Amino acid sequence: MLALGNEFAKRVTDTMDRWVAAREVTPERLFSFLYYPLANTDPPKFSTDYDKLSDREGPGGFVDIQEQIYNRSPSVIVYTVTVDKNGYLPTHNKRYSMPLTGNLGSDLVNNRTKRIFNDKTGLAAAQNAAPFLIQNYQRDTGETMADLSVPITIQGKHWGAVRIGYRRLETAAK
Repeated sequence: MLALGNEFAKRVTDTMDRWVAAREVTPERLFSFLYYPLANTDPPKFSTDYDKLSDREGPGGFVDIQEQIYNRSPSVIVYTVTVDKNGYLPTHNKRYSMPLTGNLGSDLVNNRTKRIFNDKTGLAAAQNAAPFLIQNYQRDTGETMADLSVPITIQGKHWGAVRIGYRRLETAAK
């Protein structure tokens, strides 16, 4: 799982470096951590100056990277996401980015994108600068799993992390 996390972090970092090199976003905008509230969302959702870039499919965004990492072991992996150092998740996996329905219970499970995951585990993952961090994670959906995070550094500054949520092997076998 750690090798997968390291590959994931490298691919996301390379993508963000390309955004900066192509002047699609400035480092100042990436590190401004400005969140613009999206109306009528509960829990609250936000947009940023770069989330349209991360939402792109293909080599220029996070969607394909996250889906490819997830698809390496979909029976074990629950999510593969990228978060900034405050826990903001601009682009979630496709399975958790379904259209909002207005049903809070359904939306909590099926539309988890553009949220700030600033719970204890989420913040520890996002702010960790060590080579990796593995935590037990009790999701707000009731699921318990392991959460592996690997930091992302852009232009020498810690920006956030990639996170892989996965079922421990003894749980996945049941």
